[in-house]
Amino acid sequence: MLDAIRHFFYLLFNPEGLKELVHNGGAPLICTIVFIETGFFVGFFLPGDSLLVTAGIFSAAGVIPLKWLLAPVMLCAIVGDQIGYWIGRSAGAALYRREDSFFFRRSHLQRAHDFYEKYGGRAVILARFVPIIRTFCPPVAGAAKMPYGRYLA
Repeated sequence: MLDAIRHFFYLLFNPEGLKELVHNGGAPLICTIVFIETGFFVGFFLPGDSLLVTAGIFSAAGVIPLKWLLAPVMLCAIVGDQIGYWIGRSAGAALYRREDSFFFRRSHLQRAHDFYEKYGGRAVILARFVPIIRTFCPPVAGAAKMPYGRYLA
């Protein structure tokens, strides 16, 4: 067990080891992080942008073929967005019944609803390019009952 931990840290902190780690498991790890960042509230702390830049560097260096990254990462981002929307949509009814607290106000949910009514798809598209906001946009759009067709557009 200790040898496995020692080997893992060797892989992380040694350039050749990191190259091996990324080559053997980099694409699935990148896809998982992108999926979690876009699909769940807990993803806001994940390094999505810097991870994609690093993935591009590894791809340019020939460590990860670009074809292993493009379609799978895009698919994970799209599926993560859809799951985030449906989580918000299914939890939204409970949020409307919830009492106001320090972190939550029903008036904020109503403002989000009004915002999505006014700006719709443009807000969703622009949110994709703003760190942290991209994590919260799909569930908030679902909770604010933004029509799914408009969310997709």
